Amino acid sequence: MTIKNFATVPGLLSVLTALMLPMLPGSAIAGEDDDAIVTDRPDFVESSDVVGKGRFQIETSVAVERDKSNGFKLRTVSTPTLLRLGIAEDWELRVETDGRMRATADNQASGQRLRESGYADTAVGVKWHALDEEGARPSVGVLAHWELDTGSAPFRAPGKGGSLRVVAEWELPADMSLGVMPGVVRQRNDDGQRFTSGIFAVVLGKEWNDRLRTFVEYSAQQVAHARDGGSINTVDVGAAWLLSKSVQVDTAVARALNKNAPDWSWTVGLSLKF
Repeated sequence: MTIKNFATVPGLLSVLTALMLPMLPGSAIAGEDDDAIVTDRPDFVESSDVVGKGRFQIETSVAVERDKSNGFKLRTVSTPTLLRLGIAEDWELRVETDGRMRATADNQASGQRLRESGYADTAVGVKWHALDEEGARPSVGVLAHWELDTGSAPFRAPGKGGSLRVVAEWELPADMSLGVMPGVVRQRNDDGQRFTSGIFAVVLGKEWNDRLRTFVEYSAQQVAHARDGGSINTVDVGAAWLLSKSVQVDTAVARALNKNAPDWSWTVGLSLKF
């Protein structure tokens, strides 16, 4: 799984969590709802489901990227985190970030090492579960995010942006599933000029039992002209394991399919539903 380009200001997650938790009904916090957790990670394709009215979910992780580019060996460590609060049966509010970040660049020619630490930008948004699966019709979700340039200087995007994504999911025979996610992103390039890029990803999943699922995925996290950073394409594999109906652990690995994507990416995560 490659890192999504969002982040946060110091302490934002703890503040938001403290604000959100008192809004939840006692029965949800106590775990009396039997609905099993469904997450938007570790694959790039989001779930079409929402968390449910009055439910709160946190999906957090550690992610590592490694790349060799222009004579440098690059390594980035981040803490991608997603907060989800159900405001209706079919709607949820979302705050997403790559959290605390540390980037290291080793100059292979001179042996010099450069390091940057800080926080990335923050995205706020909503998800709408538009359709349930019925016959050949897929389960459909719609996601809209507004990306804020709130991060530390080394990781801050050159201006605010936004994205719109649609997710379609089908249950297949043999406990398999198919998910497709197209989308568009409006943002600024390094010169501060606005541009529109595309998103497309498709994931094939397999449920081995009530607790374990695995997936393989193709993701084009950015489809853009070279002047705007080019396209970023990866192939991803991973697994998620339910420790209980409200707790999930997961991991995923991504391999670059073109020069614009990091050579390798790896993540391990923990998700909790209240």
